[in-house]
Amino acid sequence: MDWASVINNPFLKDLPFKIELDKWGKILMSPANNNHGSLQFETGAKIRDAKKGKGKVITECSIQTSQGVKVADVAWGSDSFIEKFRFETPYKRAPEICVEVVSPSNSQGEIDEKIELYLSKGAHEVWIVSENGKTRYYTYEGEIEESDEISA
Repeated sequence: MDWASVINNPFLKDLPFKIELDKWGKILMSPANNNHGSLQFETGAKIRDAKKGKGKVITECSIQTSQGVKVADVAWGSDSFIEKFRFETPYKRAPEICVEVVSPSNSQGEIDEKIELYLSKGAHEVWIVSENGKTRYYTYEGEIEESDEISA
């Protein structure tokens, strides 16, 4: 199955799950959670405010990776990223910031894999937001104390 088939399937459009594809085109689903949704919004607002309206915050941002289509809970693309890629779905390159909000169903291996996949697709930073709202920041060099993208 490809991503266009997933997003255009009338049976999948109203499911209360986050949907991704693995590298074999199989559907992966994670159940929705109100705390998760709140953390997505708050993180997106934090990025938007820090960037002073430059670029775009995208929730549920689909990115084609070597392991299938992964969906970052929140992403931020610069004006130049948006100008170049618009809102193609899924993105073939990751926006500059990709954020995963950890769900109870996520394993550490799954989170580590997403960090690696988003960075390998061009993200400058990957943020991991825990269920209690604490954020950890990652670049190619590993974990960093604070976001370089927000201070940039």
